[in-house]
Amino acid sequence: MEEKKYNCLVVLGPTAVGKTAIGVALAAHYDGEIISADSRQTYRHLDIGTGKDLKDYIIDGRQIPYHLIDVVDLPEEYNVYQYQLDFYKAFEDISGRKKLPLVVGGTGMYLDSIVRNYDFVMLEENRELHEELEASSLEELVERLLKLQPEIHQKSDLLEKDRVIKAIEIIEAKKRGLNCTNLKRPDIRPFIIGTTLDRHVLWDNISRRLKERLDEGMLDEVQQVHESGISWERLEKLGLEYRFCSLYLQNKIESKDVLFEKLFIAIRQFAKRQETWFRFMEKNGVEIHWLKKTTDKKERIEEAISLIDSCK
Repeated sequence: MEEKKYNCLVVLGPTAVGKTAIGVALAAHYDGEIISADSRQTYRHLDIGTGKDLKDYIIDGRQIPYHLIDVVDLPEEYNVYQYQLDFYKAFEDISGRKKLPLVVGGTGMYLDSIVRNYDFVMLEENRELHEELEASSLEELVERLLKLQPEIHQKSDLLEKDRVIKAIEIIEAKKRGLNCTNLKRPDIRPFIIGTTLDRHVLWDNISRRLKERLDEGMLDEVQQVHESGISWERLEKLGLEYRFCSLYLQNKIESKDVLFEKLFIAIRQFAKRQETWFRFMEKNGVEIHWLKKTTDKKERIEEAISLIDSCK
């Protein structure tokens, strides 16, 4: 692998398209190890709702090593900056053992931070600015942020006050001339495989997987995490399955049928946002080699291997 243009493989795509199966097969083929790029799988005890499916990392009786899954406990918040630091450590560890790092996931910001080398500002405390922002309404903060940075591409960041405040604080810090983090970055040359499916197939996959997770005890999992001391508010901030299951368990959603319908819609919208993010990456110069939209897993794996081997 050392003689090739790439020293890292990436398999990305929206939820419910079979990324893990493809990634594990490629890791087995190229003697690699998986680095997860899923923002919620970093948390311990969030298993069913995040779809960890750790048994999928065993292929032909062989355990494929994986990294950045189950690395932090709630209620701690794990962010893209911490992910970047942990990714670099995992990458150097895997590469140092002459294995091929293989990134698999669908969290656009995590993937983008690695592929395009995000710089992060280390904020010094500015209590006056923070108190001013905290006293403002979300609507006022969003208006201020959009004036400072009109081309916001992740609109969901505008829905939470703390995220909007942090974004404004970072912009103001940069205006004051604060330096970005001085990270020692490893040499990462990724070959990026993208996989998705036609919308009707993807919706069917989402529906089937959601039913399976509910049958496997996803509601019980959320209840147990709450009873371990994690607030409903913190669980809701995790979004999707954890948000809607928490609402149901607080009797804020009237029935399991309504829960399923609301979650199904929310996950479909999430998949669309993921695809939008990947298009954004491409517009910013990231080359993604998209596989054909076939449901045949073996065919997609063979196509991926062919594309990778053609990059000498």
